[in-house]
Amino acid sequence: MAIIRKKRPVDSSTEAEAPGQAELSLDEGDVDAPEESQSLEAGPATAENRGEGADKEPVRIRVRRKTGREAAPAEQTPAEGSRPEPIREESPGFRSTTISVPGFVKKQELPEKPAEPNRPDHLDSRSRLSINDLTSMPLKELRDLGSKYGIGHEEMISLKKQELIFSILKAHTERGGIIYAYGSLEILPDGYGFLRSPQNSYLPGSDDIYISPSQIRLFNLKTGDTVYGQIRSPKEGERFFAMLRVEQVNFDEPAVAQNRIPFENLTPLYPNQRLNLETDTKEISTRIINLFCPIGKGQRALVVSPPKTGKTILLQRIANAITANHPEVYLIVLLIDERPEEVTDMERTVKAEVISSTFDEQATRHVQVAEMVLEKAKRLVEHGKDVVILLDSITRLARAYNQTVPTSGKILSGGVDSNALHKPKRFFGAARNIEGGGSLTIIATALIDTGSRMDEVIFEEFKGTGNMEINLDRRLSDRRTFPAFNIKKSGTRKEELLLTEEELQKIWVLRKVINPMDDIEIMELLIDRMMKSKNNEVFLKSMNTPYNGND
Repeated sequence: MAIIRKKRPVDSSTEAEAPGQAELSLDEGDVDAPEESQSLEAGPATAENRGEGADKEPVRIRVRRKTGREAAPAEQTPAEGSRPEPIREESPGFRSTTISVPGFVKKQELPEKPAEPNRPDHLDSRSRLSINDLTSMPLKELRDLGSKYGIGHEEMISLKKQELIFSILKAHTERGGIIYAYGSLEILPDGYGFLRSPQNSYLPGSDDIYISPSQIRLFNLKTGDTVYGQIRSPKEGERFFAMLRVEQVNFDEPAVAQNRIPFENLTPLYPNQRLNLETDTKEISTRIINLFCPIGKGQRALVVSPPKTGKTILLQRIANAITANHPEVYLIVLLIDERPEEVTDMERTVKAEVISSTFDEQATRHVQVAEMVLEKAKRLVEHGKDVVILLDSITRLARAYNQTVPTSGKILSGGVDSNALHKPKRFFGAARNIEGGGSLTIIATALIDTGSRMDEVIFEEFKGTGNMEINLDRRLSDRRTFPAFNIKKSGTRKEELLLTEEELQKIWVLRKVINPMDDIEIMELLIDRMMKSKNNEVFLKSMNTPYNGND
């Protein structure tokens, strides 16, 4: 912005610059060069730019360059006989140019460059765009966003979702935008790795983030680490976005990951802190679990379920209770070999990270998803986090391993390879309570009474590995009695570490009373009494008084 001031001649008694001398002041904002003053020859003065009768002499223009943000000069009183300087005003959407010469004051307003049409608000150079947010958007919204970035409609129709996200991100970086992303690291045998997105269930794609071997060594990264940071667009000859700056590892500062203790060296303990699943009076299933088979942080729980007994609904209610009462817990729902509609229902019902591999996927895909979830959970536990994995089901996971492991030549009953159950057991056995903080809880479902000998063998192999078990009864579900718990066969090892002394004594007495009764009668009695009581505390107090239907 330039201001030219040409001062009029004044009386001889007043000091003023010679006629025809003008002063040009240029303010160039934050310039690193020091302030300087220059004197330029502007040619001979004409009759228009000098006072009448003035001598013909060259006009000298003094140029001052101001650096940085200087304080505004103090207001000065104009010299006698001179005109006051005009007031500079800014109008919205205009940049003003003020010209001040003797006998002429004019303010010119020049319109700014019009904004680019259909350009979204977040496309300025300071904007941030998250790859994970784009992955969560429906394809229709992505196409609308892509049109604002100038991507052609015909081109977008031919692109898959991940390819369209890649094109949007590339256009965003070309406009000076900043991109952030997070994901779970998968290190390949060559030493480098990629961040797999949980929105894609860790499926490799074109929008995965490349992490160099030097970054992996610098931050002591492992497979399963949740990494968050700023990324850059691919350079010439590159195919993937790359991590530019690592800002968080497993929701902590990167320095924490450099000094962590490996998961295998942590000391496992019995669960000693209960996960409170009681939320509402009408949620009978979680209230019964809270008393008769409590779940603690670090529990290795097995839900033994015949078909059509409500195991998926039970997992949903357990998940909702954990998110409501324990927001500090990181919850992962892992669905293996399930129906696609169940995956959608779980995603809309549970506020958790839902990872799935449906029944139309290959067995290798089931295995890859399960191992990524397990490694991610281990890394979070190494950072002292409490993690809960709800697995549906461990039977189908074992079936997938049975198809992928190399054949050992030793086949068990039902067609199960002798080496097939090692990795599913390692998955289930990772659940533990850690001394000094952190825990990994796994609640897995096991299928029985499916008519498959293989499922029976898998269940028998896992039968004694858990420290908590919930049995569902097909007879109850056939009568439409839910929850269909078999109370006699359900229980928790070392439950005295999770229940109070009063709760423990009353539960033992209650089990002695209901033991001679039939399983169906037990559940109908418990459901009726719990529906009449506000919470479990009131239910236990009602045991001291005869039942009159008004508790």
